[in-house]
Amino acid sequence: MIAIVDYGVGNLFSLQSSLAAIGQTAQVTGDPDALLRADRVILPGVGAFGDAADKLRTTGLAESVILAARAGKPLLGICLGMQLLLERGTEYGVHPGLGLIPGEVRPIAETISPQAKIPHIGWNALRFPENRSPLFRGVKDGDFVYFVHSFHGVTDKAWVAATVDYWGTLTAAVQRENVCGCQFHPEKSGEVGLRVLRAFCEEGALW
Repeated sequence: MIAIVDYGVGNLFSLQSSLAAIGQTAQVTGDPDALLRADRVILPGVGAFGDAADKLRTTGLAESVILAARAGKPLLGICLGMQLLLERGTEYGVHPGLGLIPGEVRPIAETISPQAKIPHIGWNALRFPENRSPLFRGVKDGDFVYFVHSFHGVTDKAWVAATVDYWGTLTAAVQRENVCGCQFHPEKSGEVGLRVLRAFCEEGALW
């Protein structure tokens, strides 16, 4: 069973519909115990880092997400959900994240040209390091996916699974063992996004 974490932040049902389109049944749940029973966990999210992190912790879901990851369950963060995988976010102060991947979330304005529009909204091409993550085995370098964000993950290149060029180089995806995340929205990225979700869901495909 795939559990989609419901903590009041995110477009949960479009994600559930995308999973159904590739033949996967997913349960949208705010039950911490359900996350521990799941085979895979997806952490979506939109909005402010600090508010989302607080909601995860006050509902008890943060602990369950961490325990599921430490048990080796495949975990996928999407958009803000990807950012929450890191150690901290710097939006309206410094806020602790889940700490599953080293690094922090910083404004894209620090990295990109002042000419660029913020937030970064729209379709952009993915670029991959030499050691391609299995999450992207069905995706070609240069395939387009859909982004909506003003912040991005800043981490060691060892954990960067994809980048995007938007008036500068931004982190588009991260992975550390069974924990991975996409700054873009697979559920809004057409066939390319479905390939990413399919790779995440296939048994034994990632780890």
